[in-house]
Amino acid sequence: MLGFDMGFFAHCLTNAPFLPECRVDMQYFGDVRNFPKHLLPHLDAIVHLAAISNDPMGKAFEDATYEINHRASIELAIKAKEAKVGTFVYASSCSMYGFAEGDAKSEDSPLNPLTAYAKSKVSSEIDLRRLADESFKVTCLRFSTACGMSDRLRLDLVLNDFVAGAVASRKINILSDGSPWRPLINVKDMARAIDWAIGRDRTSGGDFLAVNVGSDEWNYQVHDLAEAVAKVIPNVEISINKNAQPDKRSYKVSFNLFKKLAPAYQPQFDLITTITELKNGLETMGFNDKDYHNSNLMRIRVLTKLRQAGLITEQLEWVNNS
Repeated sequence: MLGFDMGFFAHCLTNAPFLPECRVDMQYFGDVRNFPKHLLPHLDAIVHLAAISNDPMGKAFEDATYEINHRASIELAIKAKEAKVGTFVYASSCSMYGFAEGDAKSEDSPLNPLTAYAKSKVSSEIDLRRLADESFKVTCLRFSTACGMSDRLRLDLVLNDFVAGAVASRKINILSDGSPWRPLINVKDMARAIDWAIGRDRTSGGDFLAVNVGSDEWNYQVHDLAEAVAKVIPNVEISINKNAQPDKRSYKVSFNLFKKLAPAYQPQFDLITTITELKNGLETMGFNDKDYHNSNLMRIRVLTKLRQAGLITEQLEWVNNS
């Protein structure tokens, strides 16, 4: 197993017992926009996770988001196909449904991407579909919003944010009116879906498959998430911004296709278990930072600090000072 990463967040460890990269056989650090072609002939499958991975980062670095999330992704897929890599797993997103009223959205529902991040995922899926054939199996996993404890914990994810606020200050601040719908998935269940996608037979989806990944039971309104956190962590105050502009990023999602195609790889974690996992993980870290929104656990802050220090460019490239 080979790992490849830009290294922006390599230092953002959260109580990891050892460097996570030690799990792979070999780890490379580099830019996916210049992926070394000589590595590809040794690979059977690629799991492509590299991306500017949320809306605040996409807004702050919009040009780089399209360049990395879309153009570089397709260039990597083309190189992989030329090198006879047979399987390409792409981390896509349910955020491409955008503002979607009514019934839960299936893979055949209209797409309504509202942000640079979501638009880049739609464009990548369109181009990956063109590349897929009997020699190049492509699976686009339209992930729900990630949550859960990890060795490089992010607090710029809605449930993680709420649990961090509850642990650090016994307060949860909802910036919206709390009504938007979100599907969620624990990061460990995301890994299970990736495992399935690597090995899936073509009888389960064909040469190209785009599939929503999550569970119908994990469709929640934002205020429901806050209330669930308050049930696990006592004496928590919830504040809702009732005067906030409507958050149009609201969508319920159907996961019937994923359940049909991957019955043995369905999500194992539920909401309360995930909240408890996050609470215990943060407390084990001794987490008490009430100002965590300005910390390295918010990925936009890491990129902003690197940019201000002159270590990366506006296009999110490392500055070569040699």
